[in-house]
Amino acid sequence: MAFNVQWVYLLKSMDRISSEKMSMSGFDHDLFDFKKKEVNTLTEKITFKQFPLRQEILCALNKKKFDNPSPVQVQVMNETNIMNEDLIVQAKTGSGKTLAFGIPLLNTFEKIPTQPAVLILSPTRELAIQTAHELKWLGSEMDIKIATLVGGMDIVNQRRELLNGPALVVGTPGRVLDHIRRGNYRTEEIQTIVLDEGDHMLDLGFREELEAIFESHENVDRIWLFSATMPKQVRELSKNYLTHPKWISLDQDLTAHQDIKHRVYLIPFHHRLESLVNVLLWEGPEKALIFCSTRQETIECAAFLTEAGFSANALHGEMTQRERNSSLNSFRTGITTCLVATDVAARGLDIDMVSHVIQLGLPGDLNNYVHRSGRTGRAGHLGLSIVLLSNREASHFRNMFSRSSLKVEWKPLPDQGDIQLKNQQRIEQKLTDRNVTVEPHIQKWSEKLVAEEDPVDLVAKLLQWNSKGNNLGYSLKLFLDEDKQIERERKSRFLQERKNHQRKNLEKKSHSTFAKGGTIRLSTGTTNGWEVGKLLGTLCRILGTSRQEIGNIRLREDYANVELSQKALQLFQEKKPKFVEEYLINHMSSSKRPTPNRSSIISN
Repeated sequence: MAFNVQWVYLLKSMDRISSEKMSMSGFDHDLFDFKKKEVNTLTEKITFKQFPLRQEILCALNKKKFDNPSPVQVQVMNETNIMNEDLIVQAKTGSGKTLAFGIPLLNTFEKIPTQPAVLILSPTRELAIQTAHELKWLGSEMDIKIATLVGGMDIVNQRRELLNGPALVVGTPGRVLDHIRRGNYRTEEIQTIVLDEGDHMLDLGFREELEAIFESHENVDRIWLFSATMPKQVRELSKNYLTHPKWISLDQDLTAHQDIKHRVYLIPFHHRLESLVNVLLWEGPEKALIFCSTRQETIECAAFLTEAGFSANALHGEMTQRERNSSLNSFRTGITTCLVATDVAARGLDIDMVSHVIQLGLPGDLNNYVHRSGRTGRAGHLGLSIVLLSNREASHFRNMFSRSSLKVEWKPLPDQGDIQLKNQQRIEQKLTDRNVTVEPHIQKWSEKLVAEEDPVDLVAKLLQWNSKGNNLGYSLKLFLDEDKQIERERKSRFLQERKNHQRKNLEKKSHSTFAKGGTIRLSTGTTNGWEVGKLLGTLCRILGTSRQEIGNIRLREDYANVELSQKALQLFQEKKPKFVEEYLINHMSSSKRPTPNRSSIISN
């Protein structure tokens, strides 16, 4: 029997009836419409042609030989009211999220916009460029124009792209905010904001930029959040900016290895390799797998370690098979103790007895970190996963770890004095080890020397001889202190800029939309369980208007003052009985005007 998409709707409905509500700490169940959708194996048989898609989109998919949508794409396209609501999609990286939001957005264009209508925010330049590339081929038959706004590229060319009438804008938060403040990017026509990899975005410290971007877009009808996980920061962002979002969840099981300890060293940003040397001297790994981000970094790192006296080789994707085999064999047999690799080159690598995995810099995401860490702690042996982070990266890493059950130990970077003390402890441990068997001729030699010389003098000379030429690493404390001060100043400067920007936006808004409106007082507050996002959604629902008609909400313990536009103020007068019914105001007088100390209107 031919498979029909209606079967999916039937199965989803039955599952929705029988399944329990999702339970997640920190969520307000009145605010969120929890409809957790399970992925059914039958979705593998669904084709794109079974959905009401434009012929141009189907043609573009066919050219790429994309016949079957991924589970997350099926879940999103099954939502019939998707363009009228906010959306949260929890799905892992690489699940096809770009097409999941790209297809419905392009499919609803009756006329191709000549001004930006959709803003898509990505956490990294690479992901933003990749997203823009996918959306370009997806909209190739529709002649869709896209502006890509990312750091590290010519800002003048990006301004030209914006002037060329793009329908979609794809970018990183920092560069998008830069264009907004320069006046290059017009936000008036933006109806949709998509946050791609929201958790990763917050991991990288973009919360302030995201909030500033939201405040700059006054006409947004819908916000779609795509996130692999739902840490506390993502939940808070959702509560503040999304109204009654639809929830789609495709779970992933992220488990940590119990035989691995996790450790972080804070390092000065411009002295990464020197810091790595200090950590290696302190840790003394038997076999260390070191991860870098790029091919060039692996080459430079391996060369630096070799110069510092370590036996190290690089492993990257551009090596010949012979070079690759040579590096791996040296590492396996213990000829080299340090293998410096990229993720791509280390893919599928299976080496026993790796005592340490060291990650130089911030991992891409929590999945990436756990996957790298899994190269140690195998076959019942304990392993140690170490990350070297600058002060700025450390706050991002804390956010990343906050949504996991992993326990991490934060350690100060060992300095020269620490390394010297560690070397002494190692020597003492070897000298006092009673399990070591001394060869007979060495024993006789020792007895002869002790009989002829002062034993204390002998030991002192042996220790001095053993310590001569030892590498004690680098003195880095001063550089680390400077980095901490720079980071404090950067945060302070950004917060001040954001505060100034918020003040200007507030002044602009109060002198335009709400100049002819007024302020109402509601007789309910935080003691009744209200939050700003929840109250905003309720007001929009009762008044039947958009969030753009509602201004500042000042929420107190037992009341709330809300700015309304002239249109919203008129709707409030008409729908006052509904406010009484929902206990937002206590009662109405016979004249149907707000009574003092309950709900009142303060005219501007």
